[in-house]
Amino acid sequence: MNISTIQNLLNAEVLCGNEQLDITVHSACGSDMMSDVLAFVKDQAVLLTGLVNSQVIRTAVMMDMRCVVFVRSKRPTLEMIEFAEENGIVLLSSDMRMYEACGTLFTNGLGGTKNHE
Repeated sequence: MNISTIQNLLNAEVLCGNEQLDITVHSACGSDMMSDVLAFVKDQAVLLTGLVNSQVIRTAVMMDMRCVVFVRSKRPTLEMIEFAEENGIVLLSSDMRMYEACGTLFTNGLGGTKNHE
């Protein structure tokens, strides 16, 4: 699934990374606890979260994620957007709640594990 499909499915606003919406991703995770993302997430390219602080972008960079979706209409700071741009991470913001956003992506084929093999 490409990131533009994720944007459309979640009716999300692109906050940065418009030029990267054609990137294909194969898995996602949803969490507001970055320690869980660091401890348990492997090979996920998309992070869905309602947490808005710089640790979200730092975690995405460390885990080689391609896209962060802020749920519940959360919006990152300008500093976070700039850091994401510097590191090639697409940022999206959706009005959906975490449960609904994760379910929407899952039912449309974006898995939580490497389902592309």
